[in-house]
Order: sequence, then C-alpha cells, then structure tokens
Amino acid sequence: MLCWRSLLPDICSEKILYLCNAKSHGGGEQLPPFIYDMIDKQKLYDTVQQAIANTDAFIVDVKITPDNSITVELDSPTGVDLDACVDITRKIEAAFDRDVEDYSLEVGSAGLTAPFKVIGQYLKNIGNQVEVLTRDGRKLRGVLKAVEPDCSAFTITVERKVKEPGAKRPVLKQEDETLAVADTKEVKYYIDFK
Repeated sequence: MLCWRSLLPDICSEKILYLCNAKSHGGGEQLPPFIYDMIDKQKLYDTVQQAIANTDAFIVDVKITPDNSITVELDSPTGVDLDACVDITRKIEAAFDRDVEDYSLEVGSAGLTAPFKVIGQYLKNIGNQVEVLTRDGRKLRGVLKAVEPDCSAFTITVERKVKEPGAKRPVLKQEDETLAVADTKEVKYYIDFK
C-alpha cells in the first residue's frame, strides 16, 4: 500500500501545497488529504508590478486563497479606473494559464474608506482628512500632514479645545500630533458628510 506521505517529496515543487485532512467516513477509514497546488504569489506580484510599471498605480495587496481565488488591490494618486483593471487582468491571465492553474481573479481599487496598508496610500492622502484608531482606543480625526519616508510614523493636524489662561471658554486650536504606525490599529480616509 502506498502512503501519501511518501509521495510528498515528489509532488512538492517551488509552489506552496496546502493539505486538508478529510474527515473519516462511515467505515472508519481515513480518506487521503486533498492537495491544492497554489499559484506562486511572488510570480503573481511580479506580474502585477510589471503591468503597472509605466503608471502611477501601486499595489496595496495581493491575496491568494487555498482554492486559488486571487484578489489584487491597487491604488493610485489619480485613482484606479476600469480600463486599468481590465488591462492588468489581461496581463495576469496571459501569465497564468487558467486551464493549468484553475483560478478566479478579481482586480480592483482598494476602496475609498479602506484602511491604509502601504506608504503610497499615506502619501496619496497628505492634505486630506483621515480617521485614526490608536491601539489604546483613541479615535482621532484630522488632516494628514506628513509621513516619514520609511512609513514608521505620520503627523496629523487635529483640532482640540484648549482653555486659555483668563478665558471663560475653551477655544479650538489646531495642533500637530505625530503617531507611530505601529501604535495605530487603522488609518483611513475620512469622509465628512456635513
């Protein structure tokens, strides 16, 4: 009897393998695991990078699930339009044969109110209102003023009520606050409906 474990070295390549042990069925026998041969994420990332090379777009995220569902999120200072998404989709489909890889593909923009994941999103939103949720539970709203080149920290201008000495009422003052990205849970574009 051939054990599936002895076949793994022969099956393994540079691609990632996921093993999903099947539940035993009625007679107590164990069904062999299902092996999903995933798409090479680095090759996919490189393909998308080449597809956007002559544009101002940048990659926000590339996700591949075990069943080869691919999601590519892009952003750009000028926005990501439908034609760009179609063009990138075609370039990915040219690099990955659907008959061999068997995948589903979704290419789109990161979304207006999606949390920032990469420095390009911070840079794109300098001068815009952002909402910050810190790890200690504070929620801040202000204008994104600056971002460190390594994206380790950013500065926002927030309005705070400050009581001036001798004044009866507090007044609103704008103050800069610098936050480390590591100290935030999420930072996202803020839409003011007022």
